[in-house]
Amino acid sequence: MKGLVVGDYLLPTEILKKVFIGDNIEKDVQSFKMLDFPCNDRAEIRNVYRLLEEHGPSGVPFPDELPELIKDVEFVAVNICPINKEILDSAENLKVILSARGGLENIDMEEATKRGIPVIHTPNHNAMAVAEYTVGLILSETRNIARSHYALKTGEWREFYPNSAYIPELNELTVGLVGFGQNGQLLADKLKSFDCRIMVSDPFVPDDAVKARGCIPVKFEELLKEADIISLHVRLTPETSKLIDAPQFEMMKSSAYLINSARAGLVNTQALISALESKQIQGAAMDVFEQEPLPADSPLVKLDNLTLSNHRAGDTRASYWNAPNIMRGELLTYLGGGRPRMVGNPQVL
Repeated sequence: MKGLVVGDYLLPTEILKKVFIGDNIEKDVQSFKMLDFPCNDRAEIRNVYRLLEEHGPSGVPFPDELPELIKDVEFVAVNICPINKEILDSAENLKVILSARGGLENIDMEEATKRGIPVIHTPNHNAMAVAEYTVGLILSETRNIARSHYALKTGEWREFYPNSAYIPELNELTVGLVGFGQNGQLLADKLKSFDCRIMVSDPFVPDDAVKARGCIPVKFEELLKEADIISLHVRLTPETSKLIDAPQFEMMKSSAYLINSARAGLVNTQALISALESKQIQGAAMDVFEQEPLPADSPLVKLDNLTLSNHRAGDTRASYWNAPNIMRGELLTYLGGGRPRMVGNPQVL
């Protein structure tokens, strides 16, 4: 079996290469080619992520050499490199696509599915990192950790905060999780140690599965009305774009907090600003933004009831290294005639 590996700044080709070297795999992978996707730093990578999320696999140029290199290979392994229809048209022998990302925005899934090509991806590679970080955002916003830190750094011993009239403890609160994939489930597990009441809204997860995790399944509108903390854990799709907008803020408690460590497009930024300025909700914590880096003059930075961080939720050593290892295991299952679990288009298997 011949393959092609396309690495980048965050997941270098040399690391991806190791997936195809060693026990149980060299007997199936006789040779592979390597290519680097041109990105020089994290700022460029962030821009590529944004373009992929907004425009899909045709929103980012692919390396000039890719159409020729992919012609005779049977698998291609990528991180952020786009695999669009034009590339698939050049791939005469392609049998499987491997992606080291959780999202599939860089792969033309419709075309891959039409051609019967399974797309193996790694949706859980940074789930632990995101779940841990989300707990940090919740605590930072509700307990004013970031604001206190900033005040001390700027020479102020601050005593009063936007929620000084009622600074909660998590055991008193109901946390609403919008989306109950791996990220949401891991977060629920961690929040149980705080004795939170946990609601879940996810139309794709059966109620019994939610209850088995010790959570309460509810409709989206009920969650918005009852939860003290609302944390988003869904992918950005046409259906979830601006999932939280002015009407949703109107449903929330005035004491509610909104947490977004998922995708910027899930929240209407202007509606969020309005809700925070008018104290329609108590506060929010955001790790993702429609424009990254966040402009210095953004209205968001002026809000005292908003905790901000610069897209750090999935940024751990383990999250980057987990992806190739997960991908390797799934590929071995596929090569051995088994059914991989992490396939974006399982209907082709």
